[in-house]
Amino acid sequence: MGKKDNNEGVISVIKYEGPNDVFAWKHPVEDFNTGSQLIVHESQEAIFYKNGKALDLFGSGRYTLETENIPLIRDTFKIPSNENTMFHAEVYFVNLTTQMGIKWGTDSKVRLFDPASGLHIEIGACGSFNLRITNSRKFILKLVGTTDGFKQSEVLNGDSGFTTGKFKSLVMNRVKSYLARIIKEENINILEVDEHLDELSSAMREAINENLDDYGMVMPEFFITTIMTPDDDPNFRRLKQQFADRTLKVREEEVRKAEAEAAQKRKVVEAQTEAQLKMVGAQGEADALRIKAQAEADAYKMQAFAEAAEMQAKGYTYQQETARQVGMEAMQNGITGNGSGGGGGIGDIAGLGVTLGAMGGVMNMTKEAMSPIMDNSAQVGSGFGAVVSGQVNDSWICPKCGKGGISSKFCPDCGEPKPVVNVPDTWNCPKCGTKSITSKFCPECGSPKPVEDSGWTCPNCGTSGIKSKFCPECGQKKNED
Repeated sequence: MGKKDNNEGVISVIKYEGPNDVFAWKHPVEDFNTGSQLIVHESQEAIFYKNGKALDLFGSGRYTLETENIPLIRDTFKIPSNENTMFHAEVYFVNLTTQMGIKWGTDSKVRLFDPASGLHIEIGACGSFNLRITNSRKFILKLVGTTDGFKQSEVLNGDSGFTTGKFKSLVMNRVKSYLARIIKEENINILEVDEHLDELSSAMREAINENLDDYGMVMPEFFITTIMTPDDDPNFRRLKQQFADRTLKVREEEVRKAEAEAAQKRKVVEAQTEAQLKMVGAQGEADALRIKAQAEADAYKMQAFAEAAEMQAKGYTYQQETARQVGMEAMQNGITGNGSGGGGGIGDIAGLGVTLGAMGGVMNMTKEAMSPIMDNSAQVGSGFGAVVSGQVNDSWICPKCGKGGISSKFCPDCGEPKPVVNVPDTWNCPKCGTKSITSKFCPECGSPKPVEDSGWTCPNCGTSGIKSKFCPECGQKKNED
């Protein structure tokens, strides 16, 4: 309240220090004189009002009312400059702070159509909003008028049970119409409406602010905190059951899909594992066969080395023993000096030596097993070289000590064995019939030496070097095309 000057009977200080829930407050004193002090606090404005017309407006600060700073009052009352004169006017203090947490709630149910279920249901809503004055002149003229002011409680409820708040109809109308409209337009499921409270609140605020601007006010925030659903309504209960059933079915399908995908992945893993096991098994079998073959080869070598060591201990070599066995075999097969054909037994033995020398190209034997036989067989053939070459002379000269005319198998002076005479590989010309050719071309007709058939490869099992008409491994017949 203002403080009266007892000497002059008029107010000397004009100010307001009341509660903050007041939007506008009218000063009870209406007679003022120039020279009075006007105090306007932060977040306040003071406006002089006369005969339904808003006059001078003052922001926060301390003012001495003079004709220079109240031009509208001066012109209205014709106050001379620099004169202490009394004037009559209403002073309103306007609170510019934001009024927080003004509660609201629908006074009746909002009937709406739920697009998800096709049912009509009724809901309620409540929440709060904030309010602020943006234009003091417009606010005083449109809302306050000649009343004593405007409190927060008058926004929705009014001063008593018989009066209605100034903005209740506006808020309720916008909430009921826009809430139902937005739920329908945005296809919002009423059972999931809590997820959309922010967008619903924003839409309400924009709709209400379109009208509040005419009163010099703004609603910076509007909140829908609760949507009341009709749990006792049979339609709503049926809607909840339908939604629950649909959700369960969707979940069951998701579970089935996940199980099918897991089963498919398991089958893929099992197939991959089986393939890997087969590969490991095949590799193991191949390694086992390779180890077995290597062991057999090692065993054969050890046996051969053992036999050679035994022969050496007895005073003769493996080659000598082999030559002896060949000679004995020849004798047992009837190769004697009484054979027919003019060559006699010596010719047969020489032929046997040549034959044994050529056996290495026919038999599929290892070099280690075949070389002793080849060497001694050639020795047998060379021992009768006179018959093969047409000359009767089997003596030889020792290449080590030079002794000549030797007829035995070893040199009597140094023990050097008789040199082996290699019998050249011969072939018969298929064109002119010339035989025993040692060169690469026939000396009679010039035909080249035939290329030995390397055989064919089985297309079924891959066996190569086959010379028969059927594969010895799988029985596949040779393709004659």
